[in-house]
Amino acid sequence: MTTSPLDAQQVLQQLNWRYATKKFDPAKKIPDATWQALEQSLVLAPSSFGLQPWKFFVIRNPEIRQQLQKMAWGQSQIVDASHLVCLAIKKGVNSDDVAPYIDRIADVRQTAKENLQGLGNVIQGFLKKPPFPLDVDAWAARQVYIALGFFLYSAAMLGVDTCPMEGFVPAQVDELLGLPEQGYGSVVLCTAGYRAEDDKYIDMAKVRFETEKVVQYVD
Repeated sequence: MTTSPLDAQQVLQQLNWRYATKKFDPAKKIPDATWQALEQSLVLAPSSFGLQPWKFFVIRNPEIRQQLQKMAWGQSQIVDASHLVCLAIKKGVNSDDVAPYIDRIADVRQTAKENLQGLGNVIQGFLKKPPFPLDVDAWAARQVYIALGFFLYSAAMLGVDTCPMEGFVPAQVDELLGLPEQGYGSVVLCTAGYRAEDDKYIDMAKVRFETEKVVQYVD
């Protein structure tokens, strides 16, 4: 499959356009086709070994969102944005999680599971005896942030505003959404929609350190 790359200036334009939107227009909703693309940006995000130790909970119930707002320091984005996603890790990922992934590969790529035994052994070995001290939930959380990055970038390319949020009480959110019973734990929330015209942050200059201070070439 061949694709036409985006113009470099267009990418930079959209990345400069985006910001962590603090005030959304509750009357503006993301079109279904656009949301489906954003949803797939989460599904298609890469992860270590491709293991995907996560689940993305899209919270559509307005009453639940109102309760979540109280658990997120009263931030208006929770209720005003078109969409709200809770990005969660699968808690305690272990070698038992490898077999379903291998089964999925065999099914999608139409190959015998025996051909994937080497890959399965590598992943199981990493989880059973990692080459460095490993907090598996912290490791899974790092994978979730890769998915978040994909989501934020894709939204910017589609002209959709977002706001990633760590300002909430995870234990309360987990209980409200019933995540522990499903074996998951919240890591970060992200709202998506369209900025309100009177959001005071719209015209503020983006503040970043100079490129030469944060990018270093090693020749």
